[in-house]
Amino acid sequence: MAGCGGGASAEGRVLPKEVPGGEYIVKGVVGKALQQNPGLGAGIIRMAFHDCFVQGCDASVLLDPTAANPRPEKLGAPNFPSLRGFEVIDDAKAALERFCPGVVSCADVIAFAARDSAYFLSNYRINYQIPSGRFDGSISLESDTFAFLPPPFFNHSQLVDSFKAKNLNEDDLVVLSGAHSIGVSHCSSFTDRLPPNPSTINPALSTLLQSKCPVSPNFTNDPTVDQDMVTPNLLDNQYYKNIRKRNVLFTSDAALVTSPLSARKVYQNALFPEVWEKKFARAMVKMSAIELKTAANGEIRKNCRVVNN
Repeated sequence: MAGCGGGASAEGRVLPKEVPGGEYIVKGVVGKALQQNPGLGAGIIRMAFHDCFVQGCDASVLLDPTAANPRPEKLGAPNFPSLRGFEVIDDAKAALERFCPGVVSCADVIAFAARDSAYFLSNYRINYQIPSGRFDGSISLESDTFAFLPPPFFNHSQLVDSFKAKNLNEDDLVVLSGAHSIGVSHCSSFTDRLPPNPSTINPALSTLLQSKCPVSPNFTNDPTVDQDMVTPNLLDNQYYKNIRKRNVLFTSDAALVTSPLSARKVYQNALFPEVWEKKFARAMVKMSAIELKTAANGEIRKNCRVVNN
């Protein structure tokens, strides 16, 4: 990387090349955070997805509530209280502002941090360049999270439609779902698949989950469990093996084998980890270009939690 933000531009904004090391600053902050808590990396990758699917990749998910906007995206049920990693983004942005103020957007920080999280959590196997030059948005609405983020109870056709609306195809859906090989889930996201409800979940996993989750999780009693209990802190293709053994948590996970095309892709990803790693990298780059802001409707925030004055 030559400049503070990066080389190739995602939205035509040419970043200065006289300030070296911006991406490395982000990578350093992310690496340090993940050493202390690998789960934050899973949160940051999820954050990138939740940011880009709502208002495009514009860091709108980072905006805090204000008197004028008391219910931003981060307080929507798909994000609160489960979304994490905000402090890592804050730390990376603060370091960048000290090094090259006003150059790297918060949207770019999310894109870099998600890439770096994938790099560290895959034991350095997933590594890719990502364009920079994104602008930060100023609109952040809780209601948009329900409109655009696919919930864990979606079936296959609903998932495909959700991704198609963001110019992502069925292969992208299957590939990016592989991020469920890391991180944790609240019980409330999958208790619809536990007895007495009918489900295709593996009985042994069902029994284990019933021992960890209350019958009716609520805001004050909603424990978390690993999404992948085989390699919980490794971003790998174990997720696809889990699907084939019916050892996955969500209806949306199990839905990937209800379509012949998706089922074939699940099988391929389970067999060929190197191929999935390359496809995951390409899909993350593709996702990071969803509905980008321009200078006309975006800015480079000084503080990722508030719009500029």
